[in-house]
Amino acid sequence: MDGNIGAKAACAVLNGWKPGEDGRDAIVKAVLFHDFNAAFGFMSRVALQAEAMGHHPEWFNVYNRVEILLTTHDADGVTDHDVQLAQFIDSITSDLTTQNGHD
Repeated sequence: MDGNIGAKAACAVLNGWKPGEDGRDAIVKAVLFHDFNAAFGFMSRVALQAEAMGHHPEWFNVYNRVEILLTTHDADGVTDHDVQLAQFIDSITSDLTTQNGHD
């Protein structure tokens, strides 16, 4: 397990991610897709990568919107694992989304 680097440090090296607002050390991003099929396909691709990494997101999906929260539960905060998964997520969203970012 990597050490805790914190949400602010993680967000400084990521595009469109922000610190979570629920009191936990976490990073969050909302992504809009063209339709439900694109959103579900994205979630499937992330799920395969997350399983390979042994590091899983918390997320919420309604139609074409996916809200993602990353934190490392064992470290009680954001680690390099979260940054690596966020970078993977960012690398696959550009061809699937209508817009990236957060509220």
